[in-house]
Amino acid sequence: METQTLKTADDKTNRKNRLVYAIVFFTFIDLFTQLPVMSTYASSLGAGASVAGFAVGMYSLSNMFGNVLSGKMTDRFGAYAVICAGLFATGAALLSYQAVGGVGGLLTVRFFHGFLSGLIAPAAFTYLANRTQKERQGSRSAITGSFVGIAAIVGPAYSGIMASRTSVPFVFATIAALGFILFLIALRALRTGSEKVRREKKESGALRFNRGMLQAFIAAFFLMFSQGALAFLLPLHVEALGYSSRLSGTLMSMFGLVAVAIFLLPTNRMFDRRSPASLAAIGLGIIGLCQILIGQIGGIIALYGVLALYGFGFALLFPAMNTLLIHATNENTRGRAYGLFYALFSIGTVAGSSGIGLVPLALELRFAATGIALIGCAAVIQAVKTR
Repeated sequence: METQTLKTADDKTNRKNRLVYAIVFFTFIDLFTQLPVMSTYASSLGAGASVAGFAVGMYSLSNMFGNVLSGKMTDRFGAYAVICAGLFATGAALLSYQAVGGVGGLLTVRFFHGFLSGLIAPAAFTYLANRTQKERQGSRSAITGSFVGIAAIVGPAYSGIMASRTSVPFVFATIAALGFILFLIALRALRTGSEKVRREKKESGALRFNRGMLQAFIAAFFLMFSQGALAFLLPLHVEALGYSSRLSGTLMSMFGLVAVAIFLLPTNRMFDRRSPASLAAIGLGIIGLCQILIGQIGGIIALYGVLALYGFGFALLFPAMNTLLIHATNENTRGRAYGLFYALFSIGTVAGSSGIGLVPLALELRFAATGIALIGCAAVIQAVKTR
């Protein structure tokens, strides 16, 4: 009887976890569907090149403020309340693109869209972390990462195809529909006695920075710095080599496919057995090496090979830095830590894509500079680990 009760409880927990994985997928497909269409959509509304770029970046700018607020609200009110509020508000923001009639309206919607969608990820990752045994945090983080990777593969392709056949607001409306469906399910399925709103609790413990948290924050910033730099530099490199711009998309898909495979295959068990700091340092080092190699390579097959290696490095890094953060926090402070963690995601992306564009170097040297910065970061994480 006791065994059956435990099995029922485990099944219920697994169902809730699968729902939160779906919510993580929604959060990131919301992000990735914007990438191929937002600049051209802004231009179609009359925006110049600089304003169109600002419209793209507005989402990341306001998103980091949403991440920080989400972390504070999660520690005070619980992840359940923040997840549900974030799902509903993000769905409403996505639908508001239907009312956009000019550049001013677009910038306003972009600000609120980024801010409100920033509420979900810190709460969702905190929810999963608080319900996973410590010895399984690594493999669980890998599974969560697979949903991020799938969104990165599916999102741009979906929006690119659908926007060409319908419209950008229609694409966002379909994503909003998914958000509202998940909101209705989460409203009932995720509620537990431990997730009741803690209205009387003014303070849930000071967030104290420690070694593991510092390692996780450094890794998060530089991972997304690398992603931003790659998104900016790779299309330019492909174009300079004389290949079609479509090659950039397939190269990015290659790294995503390799990462997802490692996340989902039995290889994900290594994240429970190996030191997360060591895996993070190795992953960042591999990504840095790949950045350097990309700038030196001109052959298609070799580029695919390097992007596959990049995917392997990404797959090592993403679960490892999440595990570092989880081990460095407790249930009372984890929400705020994840809020800062995902704020650094946004800052890193902007720094990588915009910052590297300001560096007055040849294209291959920009790749090299990015790679050296990442390898240096890997050395710092390893040095902090061994102190």
